[in-house]
Amino acid sequence: MENKESFNYTYSAKEQEEIKAIRKKYVTPEETEDKMAQLRRLDAGVYSKATTVSLIVGVIGALIMGIGMSLILTDIGAMLGTALSIIIGVILGIVGIILVCLAYPIYNHTLTKEREKIAPEIIRLTDELMK
Repeated sequence: MENKESFNYTYSAKEQEEIKAIRKKYVTPEETEDKMAQLRRLDAGVYSKATTVSLIVGVIGALIMGIGMSLILTDIGAMLGTALSIIIGVILGIVGIILVCLAYPIYNHTLTKEREKIAPEIIRLTDELMK
């Protein structure tokens, strides 16, 4: 006759929490997001997309403007020739300023378009929550 003994070990509460946290990363979410959280997520997504687009345009405009300033104010422009570097630098500076100035209208336009796109879902969720 064989004597089979088993050994059981229970982890501490801290280790249990760590185990659950690791397991949570690999298990597909079974519970659905509640409606209020979904509403907040959708609303925040509209603002974050508009902010991202306007920041990209503004930063690119600032970089282009900086390149134009560098051509005019540094020795880099002297390599191209003074007159040519001033002309190119002024043109690049103006293009950069225009892009920076367009960042806010682009933000508003993107915000309006995203709100129009997501409005039916927001209205549906708010109707369900207000009942």
